[in-house]
Amino acid sequence: MRIPSPMDIAFAEAEAAAARGEVPVGAVVVDPATGAVLGRAGNRTEELNDPTAHAEVLAIRQACAARGEPRLPGCDLYVTLEPCALCAAAISFARLRRVYYGAYDPKGGAVDHGPRFFGQPTCHHAPDVYSGFAETRAGAMLREFFKDRRRG
Repeated sequence: MRIPSPMDIAFAEAEAAAARGEVPVGAVVVDPATGAVLGRAGNRTEELNDPTAHAEVLAIRQACAARGEPRLPGCDLYVTLEPCALCAAAISFARLRRVYYGAYDPKGGAVDHGPRFFGQPTCHHAPDVYSGFAETRAGAMLREFFKDRRRG
């Protein structure tokens, strides 16, 4: 039996979000020293009536609660979509070590698109960023979700 990778877990969270009617984005915070998943979430903005309930923010909150600390140095975030400005700020404030993301988001992304948050002089902490992980799968999931929304 294969152990799911952090990106597999992020996709499971994205699929669960889609099943709830949320934009299918999933995120996982991992302590690479131990392999422990400290936080995992999918989008819940609609369910919670909370514009900040993005997958990344929720996973970071869980991880901070698990550690009992407001910062997560040395931890990594895996997410199915390029983080937006809100999530990039949370990533920076949490002092995450690395971010791995799937699909690029030319319209709403803030890492490699838009404001390129981590490259701004006012950004106090910029993680290492690795993009394009399972990009085809992530992009297809998002396209299918929005295609179904337009039909309905």
